Amino acid sequence: MTFTGADLIIHLLEQQGVRIVAGIPGGALLPLYEALGRSTKLLHILARHEQAAGFIAQGMARITQRAGVCFATSGPGVTNIITAIADAKLDSIPLVCIAGQVPQQLIGTDAFQEVPTTAMVSPVTKACFLVRDANELWDLIPEAFRIAESGRPGPVLIDVPKDVQFQRCTAPALHAAPETREQIPATATPSTNTSHFDTAWQMIEAAQRPVLYIGGGVVKARAHHLLRELAELIQAPVTTTLMALGALPTDHPLSMGMLGMHGARFTNHVIDECDLLISIGARFDDRATGRTDRFASQAQVIHIDIDPREFGKIRKPTLAIESDAGGALNELIARAHYQHRPQWLARIRALRQSHPLRTPGIEKVCSPYGIIRAVGAVAPVDAIVTTDVGQHQMWVAQAYPFQRPDRWLTSGGLGTMGFGLPAAIGAALVRPDATVICFTGDGSLLMNIQELATLSELGLKVKIVLLDNAALGLVRQQQTLFYGKRLVASQFNQPGDFVAIARAFGIPAIDLESCPAPHGTLARALHGEGPMLIRVPIAADEHVLPMVAPGKANVEALDHQEG
Repeated sequence: MTFTGADLIIHLLEQQGVRIVAGIPGGALLPLYEALGRSTKLLHILARHEQAAGFIAQGMARITQRAGVCFATSGPGVTNIITAIADAKLDSIPLVCIAGQVPQQLIGTDAFQEVPTTAMVSPVTKACFLVRDANELWDLIPEAFRIAESGRPGPVLIDVPKDVQFQRCTAPALHAAPETREQIPATATPSTNTSHFDTAWQMIEAAQRPVLYIGGGVVKARAHHLLRELAELIQAPVTTTLMALGALPTDHPLSMGMLGMHGARFTNHVIDECDLLISIGARFDDRATGRTDRFASQAQVIHIDIDPREFGKIRKPTLAIESDAGGALNELIARAHYQHRPQWLARIRALRQSHPLRTPGIEKVCSPYGIIRAVGAVAPVDAIVTTDVGQHQMWVAQAYPFQRPDRWLTSGGLGTMGFGLPAAIGAALVRPDATVICFTGDGSLLMNIQELATLSELGLKVKIVLLDNAALGLVRQQQTLFYGKRLVASQFNQPGDFVAIARAFGIPAIDLESCPAPHGTLARALHGEGPMLIRVPIAADEHVLPMVAPGKANVEALDHQEG
């Protein structure tokens, strides 16, 4: 059987179990799109910007844990999608990007829409490949998915020149279809050196004030049920990074919520007093640790991660264990027996009372904490929540009643404004029966507002909750707190009418400011079918606090009572 390179790519994507791809066509990728048009198995989502196509693929990947697929043409198509690729790299999201490239004889001649793709994306991908012969694709496409999804997940880019897409090739005589990804069971692989877990258990047993510090690796391993079992066995409080919110339900007595720059003060004080920090699937990033020499300074550290490059990068561990999070939790549970820690738990309750998370205005719907509480009260338990980046992201992280971590999508490592809406579209594509709630700010929504057209076209059940303060809120906040209130380029002098904009794209929209019964209106909007934009006016001088200033320790956070 013979294929063109383009037909072969589509054939191999189908064999990998891919059913949805997002992208935008262009000259260097037209042979692939022609082949795509012949497929009866692949649904193509036409994004309005390549960055959004990458985030749509990410939204699918973050929900399914399988590599999302996106297409981009050469030149500006690739440069536009790099942001989404870099975002996937920092948040360890499996992604496969098929990029078009100019014909091989033109590479290096500054041809129209030519850029050195692999050179540019190499630092922000797990792997990248330039295809020189269509026959390479037989092995390369399956390998790209294996790389993207195995170990610590990440993005892979395949750069395919236009002449390779036209090239004809013949199926190898012994070629057999690889297992589709749905057929490959997710496995939890512990460290090969199980004696490390004996040592870890001895340290846990000897500790008086242990804390479990949980990152996105636990979520990716789908091991949150094991985390809960271990936490309850050893009676250790659990704090999570932004990426792991919901790993322990918010209302669980051992849950301390998010740590770090915008974590509750009691959470950071508990970490400051602990004598053992058990880090699983977390990387000690600066937003979590604050001033590193004063982060858990009294504690021994057990660091468990699938990527050994994280060990000692920021905090030197007492014990480092290279392991998948699920495998590690199973190993610890196998050794564990119930630990009784009444004094430590009493101390945590005292810190929670003396340094609570303050939520001013929570009784008002048109306030940051008020709208988040109102949405959380009426949203379905299995709702998928996405955010953009900024104040609204941190308010949601602090106050939304997360019950499970696999329904929480946000840009953590790169902090990309414009992530929320296209990621919500991707999530809704693979979970069309779920309600998807996208919390965003006006600054973030404007970054990819053209995807309202994509959402309108698809008619997905995505509810956009827009906290509108006519400003770049977190920039304005930092200028107010740390730059002498000199507000430069952080306010919009001509605010947009987002309700009118949404309606112009064909999206129903409401403004809670003008609703006589906002709670009822909000409930009907969230439970109705199809998309909806819900505008919530927010005062520009609202701050998300606590906040740790640059160079300060987490226990020195500014709080509401300190203004």
